[in-house]
Parts: sequence; structure tokens; C-alpha cells
Amino acid sequence: MTEPHLIHFPKLGQPGIGYISVTENGSLVPFELKRIFWTYYTPESIVRGRHAHYATEQVLIAAAGRIIVTTEHADGTIQTFRLEDPNVGLYVPPHVWHTMQYSHSAVQLVLASAPYNEADYIRDYDDFKRVWKDKA
Repeated sequence: MTEPHLIHFPKLGQPGIGYISVTENGSLVPFELKRIFWTYYTPESIVRGRHAHYATEQVLIAAAGRIIVTTEHADGTIQTFRLEDPNVGLYVPPHVWHTMQYSHSAVQLVLASAPYNEADYIRDYDDFKRVWKDKA
């Protein structure tokens, strides 16, 4: 299984004029983009995510603010990532439970490998552990 890992997008520009970061399918994102969405104005006290996917791959980017992402494999391996640079994304493979906590000003951009499909989500933590225990 592929592990969650950081992807560093190019940071093109200068402090005096600003920056742009770019990716094209097949260059840095390890899947074809099928869905793009963003979250914002999430209260700092709220933990979002709390799910895993059967098949969907994602790259999470803090386009603004700070996002703390915690990932967990069914074997109990936990990793914590601090996203706060808009040119750095976190690859989250399928079968990985993940949660996100945001600074108030955070804007999270998500690149996904599949359109939304509720059947692809495992939203109950005990189900996640049970479904993937034999694959851990």
C-alpha cells in the first residue's frame, strides 16, 4: 500500500510579485483528477474528515491558513502532517483513515481521483478497523 506523503509543487515567482504553483496530470499528482473541492470557514474546534475511502485517492493542500492532518492505517500506524505552505500537498491513499483540524482562516483544496460517491466512504471508525484488519 502506498503511504501518505508530502508532495512539493513548484513555487514559481518572487516575493515582490507573488507566486504560482502548478501541476499537470501525470506530473506530480499520482492520479487523474476527477473532482476538485475546497473547504473554508471551518471553526477551529471542529475536526473534519473522520473517514477512509475504499478507492479514492486525494491530495490535500492548505491553500491558506494551517491544517493539521492525522492519518491512520488499520494496523494502527499514525502520522501527523502540518500543512501551511500552499505549494505543499499531502497524498492520502485509499484505506487510510484521516482527520483534519483547521485554523479559522484555512482554505483546504482537495484534488481527488474519483467523483463523489457515498458508497466509497467508510465513516465509522470501528467499521474501518474491521474492514481493513486483514489487509494491515
